[in-house]
Amino acid sequence: MTFFILRALHLIGVVCWFAGLFYLVRLFIYHVEALDEAEPKRSILAAQLGLMSRRLWYAITVPAMILTTVAGTWLMFGYHNLMQEPWLHVKLTFLALLFGYHYDCGRIRKRLAAGERPYSSRQLRIYNEVATFLLVGIVFVAVSRNVGMAFKALGGCALVMGLLVLFLRKKLQGRK
Repeated sequence: MTFFILRALHLIGVVCWFAGLFYLVRLFIYHVEALDEAEPKRSILAAQLGLMSRRLWYAITVPAMILTTVAGTWLMFGYHNLMQEPWLHVKLTFLALLFGYHYDCGRIRKRLAAGERPYSSRQLRIYNEVATFLLVGIVFVAVSRNVGMAFKALGGCALVMGLLVLFLRKKLQGRK
């Protein structure tokens, strides 16, 4: 298998993994909000959203994580002496955080399936942004191969998100 095929498979895995994580937490938000509905709507929505979450988890998110990990490991050890590069250590740190986020999403999915409400929809909306920060950090450090660039990108991302929150808060308060 050539370097470029492995790299393409790694990138495809990353895109699918993050798409799965972003949509999964969105389904969690809808699931928690469905629990506030009256019966029978609550039961119908909770069952459907639980099914969608389970299918997304097992059909897309977990396989994409495996593809990303296998292709990335093969690239890391098979084609370059990357372990000597400081940027790779930062990327691996972000990846450790991403794996933690991934498994925490699995825990939340199981709790929702058991009828628990582990977080509010507002908390889950904030939690969904963790994946955004990890994505920005991973992409910038991998593309630039520069540790400083990754942290500047994260700072810029935090600034933009902060400004959006302030802007949206003022807009929403103006509607009341």
